Amino acid sequence: MKCPSCGDLENKVVDSRLSKEGDMIRRRRECLGCTNRFTTYERIEEIMPMVIKKDGRREPFDRQKIFLGIQKACEKRPISIERQEELVDRVVKTAQDGGEKEISSVIIGEKVMKELQGLDEVAYVRFASVYRSFKDINEFMSELKDMLRDKKG
Repeated sequence: MKCPSCGDLENKVVDSRLSKEGDMIRRRRECLGCTNRFTTYERIEEIMPMVIKKDGRREPFDRQKIFLGIQKACEKRPISIERQEELVDRVVKTAQDGGEKEISSVIIGEKVMKELQGLDEVAYVRFASVYRSFKDINEFMSELKDMLRDKKG
């Protein structure tokens, strides 16, 4: 592991802890070159399906891309990083549980929207506005009206 301060490859593990969920190990490390301490995380790399984009292209499933989209939607909202990561975990689990070699980006996007709708309506609207790429204000307003109607019902 390369030290983020000096770039030295020699370091020692000072402390290791299993995450609450048991799916990740947090390691506290100390660089033997500059004595800087830094944290790393280890997670089992699972084989994920390829993502079929709306235009038919295929690309590898990217957990970080989903997290960044959720993070952007939740910007300046009272939603902790931990809750955002839990949301990403549920989206990833959905992709894994299908057992398919490929998954549509539409399925992923709809799962993210459903999760965000239950978490924070502003974050949901932000994500939906980018994901659904509304052509005009009328489409956007129609989505808001649907959301408000579903909330009342």
